[in-house]
Amino acid sequence: MDIVILAVVIAVVVLGALGGLIVGSRRKKQLPPPPPAAPDITAPPAEPHVGDEAETPRDEERRTIEEVDLPDGSTGVAVEEPPVVEELPPTEIEVPEPTAGRLIRLRARLSRSQTALGKGLLTLLSREHLDEDTWEEIEDTLLTADVGVAPTQELVDCLRERVKVLGTRTPEELRGLLREELLKLVGTDMDRVVKTEPEASKPGIVMVVGVNGTGKTTTTGKLARVLVADGRSVVLGAADTFRAAAADQLQTWGERVGAYTVRGPEGGDPASVAFDAVKEGKEMGSDVVLIDTAGRLHTKTGLMDELGKVKRVVEKHAPLDEVLLVLDATTGQNGLVQARVFAEVVDITGIVLTKLDGTAKGGIVVAVQRELGVPVKLIGLGEGADDLAPFEPEAFVDALIGE
Repeated sequence: MDIVILAVVIAVVVLGALGGLIVGSRRKKQLPPPPPAAPDITAPPAEPHVGDEAETPRDEERRTIEEVDLPDGSTGVAVEEPPVVEELPPTEIEVPEPTAGRLIRLRARLSRSQTALGKGLLTLLSREHLDEDTWEEIEDTLLTADVGVAPTQELVDCLRERVKVLGTRTPEELRGLLREELLKLVGTDMDRVVKTEPEASKPGIVMVVGVNGTGKTTTTGKLARVLVADGRSVVLGAADTFRAAAADQLQTWGERVGAYTVRGPEGGDPASVAFDAVKEGKEMGSDVVLIDTAGRLHTKTGLMDELGKVKRVVEKHAPLDEVLLVLDATTGQNGLVQARVFAEVVDITGIVLTKLDGTAKGGIVVAVQRELGVPVKLIGLGEGADDLAPFEPEAFVDALIGE
């Protein structure tokens, strides 16, 4: 029995020792790290609504409406007055220079550039012996001045005969002789009046045509000044709808003398603008309607046909009184080619020669009249507003040959 008890005690001791060894070995192993703590998730700041502050509210002292001093009406409240807009002064109406004798007053300007023709002829005719070489020089002088072949031959033949009969030739006699023959060439019996007389039911209607660069719009504006100076009321039709700012340019000319301008959209139908201008002129009771047309290339059939359309549309109101062809005097004989084509399309009734002060080729007056059979009615002698003058043959020839 004692042996059994001893065996049980020994077994208990052995089991206790084994249990202690197992627990000690477990403690020596590294325990895994504890799981991370869950992050503290905060909601994003809410978007501000209408009336909310964009920033996060701060703890600060705020005043209530009871604490704000409100005006009691005893002191005036300053009210800002709207700025005063200054009105631009109206365009001042100019008084154009009278047209009577305008070319005579401009004779000095004309003679400065034109006397090369007259003085050249007088110098040649003053030679003691007029042989064939001299007469050829006279012909060359006339041809250089753009008089034209046929008029040149006619003038030389007349001069030959009269010099032969005259015999002795003083400077005064030669000047008188040359003046007479030049007047015959230029023509003193042609009707050079620009027909602008209104009738009972319609104003006078004038259409201005020509190629690009001849000065049509400027000429139309200057012609308006000529008519206003003569006491006429004028309506301008800006039918040049293809050239940028052409309508603005014409309107500026009109505003200077109090003429009303009818215009349309840029690139619009020029015939429509011309039609409206005549209609407006009739309703306003104006004396004259001036229609500025777009520049044409005389070699472009389509453009010339359109110009004919403008004329036909205008004549639905009333027939045209004048169709003025503007020619650049510096182009010489090339201007005659242009003149022929325009005359076929719109029946030219008169010529306006511009830039005549800048060339010694005054003979173009003779050549263009012979070519078209219509008179030169107006000439431009400079860039000034009143440098457009009615053509006067006597004053023109006197300027050619000098004093």
